[in-house]
Amino acid sequence: MRMLFVHERFGALAGAEANVLATATELKRRGHDLGILHGPGTGQAEAAWEEAFDARFSLPRQDTSLVVNAALESFQPDLAYVHKLADLRALGALTSAGVPLVRMVHDHDLCCMRSYKYFYFTRRICTRASSPYCLFPCGAAVTRSRNGGFPLKWISYASKKKELQLNRQFDRLIVNSHYMRAELMRNRFPADKIELHAPVPPDSDPGFHSSFSDRNLIVYAGQIVRGKGVDVLLEALAKVRAPFECMVLGDGNHRPACEQLSRKLGLANRIKFTGYVRTEQLRDYYRDCSVVVMSSVWPEPFGMVGIEAMRYGLPVVAFDAGGIKEWLMDGRNGFVVPWMDRVAYAARVESLLNDKTMARQMGENGRLLVSEHYDFSRYITGLEDLFARVVAETRGQVNA
Repeated sequence: MRMLFVHERFGALAGAEANVLATATELKRRGHDLGILHGPGTGQAEAAWEEAFDARFSLPRQDTSLVVNAALESFQPDLAYVHKLADLRALGALTSAGVPLVRMVHDHDLCCMRSYKYFYFTRRICTRASSPYCLFPCGAAVTRSRNGGFPLKWISYASKKKELQLNRQFDRLIVNSHYMRAELMRNRFPADKIELHAPVPPDSDPGFHSSFSDRNLIVYAGQIVRGKGVDVLLEALAKVRAPFECMVLGDGNHRPACEQLSRKLGLANRIKFTGYVRTEQLRDYYRDCSVVVMSSVWPEPFGMVGIEAMRYGLPVVAFDAGGIKEWLMDGRNGFVVPWMDRVAYAARVESLLNDKTMARQMGENGRLLVSEHYDFSRYITGLEDLFARVVAETRGQVNA
């Protein structure tokens, strides 16, 4: 099958990009022809993306519909597999082209004007559909600009409504959790168009085992943006009485504030911020790890970092936010902590540091759960089956 991936970036960046590359690499290995229509490069691991996609089409800032049409005409895909894309002209060109369309909904970008589904000042999680409420009292029309220059930018509610309308025309939408399926249905996406395929990472070394050493190493891996709650994690770790080291693997615009907070809390000697770390380097940090922490205070669509950690036989501690409880069973493969409860979070982390037998058992429980329910090969086969069904349905409609 000829598949045209569509994504707003090109290269490694976060979980969505890791999924794009891993999926494309395996689909290509299975004999599919792959192209990609993409936005700006990230400057990270772009060579791996060039190897995965034989045909590449770069979206300009303007006239995107022309490039979309040219890419479709040149590549002649059987199906377009869209990941993150908000450009209305590009979306309009895709939906009017007649090519079968499948979208992976990685996060809240599609349904939330701010993209993170919580209120900026209170951090309270939003449970509403996209509506005029987003304008007032939420005030989501004004948000942070990450493109330099003026720090704020205007988000059009009319454009968001149009984006949702265009995405409702897709043949299928893939979500990674029941939580995200409910979010789409709340925003009037037809239930029969939504399918659950959790974007699990490739299998790791089954013989890998952490030392769970007395070093008491804690690992956080992910972006350092406000929704990921690294500042809340630091406030919780400041309450841990047992000796520990914590590696914060990742980067983001909230990193300077978190580094300053770490010093303020007296944690500078125990917390190390490493910056961006490639996926294949994670095992080097997990080798001596005792617990993996997730501190998201925004509603996590899925939390793939937790699946990666469990593949390595490590227990996970996370706040109860979004889809976390769909794979993290409290007391079995780690601990689910009440949202924003720093005291409870610290207690759960400390219990794993003090009881390595429990930590190892929970880690093995997680490894077993992943092997049973989150197998990468089965995930890719599920996508292949879905793509084949969508193409067959579309051809049947044309023939009819």
